[in-house]
Amino acid sequence: MNRKIFEWSVRFFERSKNARKTLRLIYSFLPFTLLIAYPALLVYAAFTMQDKLLRLVLVPLCVFVGVTLLRVVINETRPYEKYGKPSVFRKSTAGKSFPSRHTASAFIIAMTFFYVSVPLGTAAMTVALLVAASRVLSGAHYLHDVLTGAAIGIVSGQIFFFMI
Repeated sequence: MNRKIFEWSVRFFERSKNARKTLRLIYSFLPFTLLIAYPALLVYAAFTMQDKLLRLVLVPLCVFVGVTLLRVVINETRPYEKYGKPSVFRKSTAGKSFPSRHTASAFIIAMTFFYVSVPLGTAAMTVALLVAASRVLSGAHYLHDVLTGAAIGIVSGQIFFFMI
């Protein structure tokens, strides 16, 4: 994301109240739905697939911890820091932009759902895509932050749920 696109996005959402409300819903509510759905999936798995429960817990946990550590080590500035203009939702976190932890978490949770149920995985993947888009549109992350977060979640899920 260059300065021109960042400023256009922030300006667009500042001017359009309905677009801003929609983005806020996606930005705030959809990650929360995954936060609620994932433990519900774990409860379901505890009763129906005890042999897979540990994997369903450890893979997302390792991705979350790994991405968190990677962000600290890389410590990339965020678009609003680089361009000196507030993001759409006035986020104030400094650094730790790469990779997007929200996106990586959303995609590994979606892969967890795919491991249990393809229809649920498809729904969760749709939510994950919207979460990723909201991070860029709001000016909280660069496109490469969310693409890398998505890749980490998808590749980790493929390897640890479907290949090993």
